[in-house]
Amino acid sequence: MRLPTHKTKIVCTIGPSSRSEALLERLMLQGMNVARLNFAHGTLQSHREDIQRIQAVAKRLQRHCLIMADLPGPKIRIGKLLEEPLLLEKGDEVVLTVKDLMGTPTQIPVEYKRLPESVTSGDLIFLNDGFIQLLVEKVSGEDVFCRTVIGGPLLSHKGLSIPGAKIVAEAVSDTDLDFVAFALQQGVDAFGVSFAETAEDILKVKRFAQAEGQSVYVVAKIERAEAIENFNGILSAADAIMIARGDLGVQIPLQDVPAVQKKLIHQANRLGRPVITATQMLVSMTENIRPTRAEVSDVANAILDGTDAVMLSEETAIGRYPVEAVELISKIAISAEREKKTIRVLADLPAYFRAAVGSGDATVEDVITLNAVESAGALNVRFILTHTQGRAAPCLISRFRPDCWILAHGGDEKTNNFLGLSYGVHPVQLDGGTTGLADKAVRWLVTAGMVEKDESLVWVEDESPDDRCEALSMKIIKA
Repeated sequence: MRLPTHKTKIVCTIGPSSRSEALLERLMLQGMNVARLNFAHGTLQSHREDIQRIQAVAKRLQRHCLIMADLPGPKIRIGKLLEEPLLLEKGDEVVLTVKDLMGTPTQIPVEYKRLPESVTSGDLIFLNDGFIQLLVEKVSGEDVFCRTVIGGPLLSHKGLSIPGAKIVAEAVSDTDLDFVAFALQQGVDAFGVSFAETAEDILKVKRFAQAEGQSVYVVAKIERAEAIENFNGILSAADAIMIARGDLGVQIPLQDVPAVQKKLIHQANRLGRPVITATQMLVSMTENIRPTRAEVSDVANAILDGTDAVMLSEETAIGRYPVEAVELISKIAISAEREKKTIRVLADLPAYFRAAVGSGDATVEDVITLNAVESAGALNVRFILTHTQGRAAPCLISRFRPDCWILAHGGDEKTNNFLGLSYGVHPVQLDGGTTGLADKAVRWLVTAGMVEKDESLVWVEDESPDDRCEALSMKIIKA
């Protein structure tokens, strides 16, 4: 038996670029473990043919390949466009309508009849995972009149999101259950539940399958704020989770997505639930043979965070380089897995230096600056004050990433400007000579209204005339 070269699993969305047996074979040989069928696109007949081909190739190669039917759920989508891609440019007027018609550059159908009552003038509407933004100017009957704020190319059936609006629709509809029944007949035993909000959404699919005499695996797709609030219940009910960052990045502030991703992965790891990280992993490879460096880092960081699998969407469904994308994911996984232990150790600098202290490898400066940071944490101190003519002491404290601010004074303008580069360091210019430095610093904080009387502070002083940090001391002082 020959084991794969990497342990991270790869989920590939199957579409026009990858549905032939020849392409499916190449994808499996490069490392595809899961074939995802997006039931929001295609016909039942095309899905039946895809399933049969995937099963045939897996049998021929004697490989396991899970087929996951991704249910559409209540995602709002635009309708069919007359010509695509349709290019919307900034300033363009466009009407979103619930009328049944073919889309044009000035009128785009939306497959959600309650759209006019869900928006008002001044609302933002996002298309295609937020890449296109429209501003609602007025609502009239079945039409929503908008102006394009951020334009771009648009394809048929792309998603539409309204941040903050409550979509009146069940996560698992009767149509979704019809898809489940169909997929069960074809031998599919894993389903993705889109826009899950509660554990009940997961159990609904499981109970339906049980009534059909089968048991299934259910992957809960986390792409709504409600899912994050109810995550513990969803995690208990689901067999696996998918962090679907496209819609999630519209439903919650975009800047919060990385932290949420890490927290969800950690929680899933604790319970032993497989977790898939999805959306735009190598999206530039939809058109280009090489991805961006940021995309490669995104994949590697998801693996380092503990994701079990990474998912490719457009890259393998409609992209020009599906096989190359899977091959690159495999290479990234090999590198990240090889360096995982080292990177984790290096990321926890306090633990690294605590070990160094025990082995005698730490310097006096290491011990004092680590002690300053740990004292600040233990006492819930809001500021570490440093006096130094050089940059060494503030930088040595900064490397431990304390929760509090490091206020550095004593340096000249050149030093202070450079300290603006270090994490958590804020240079402060104090006047009045070098005597009574701690008292002056405290008076400055009190006058500025930054501390309260008797509040504890950590004081670190370096009496060296340069960056050698040879005369470092630390103490706790009171305001």
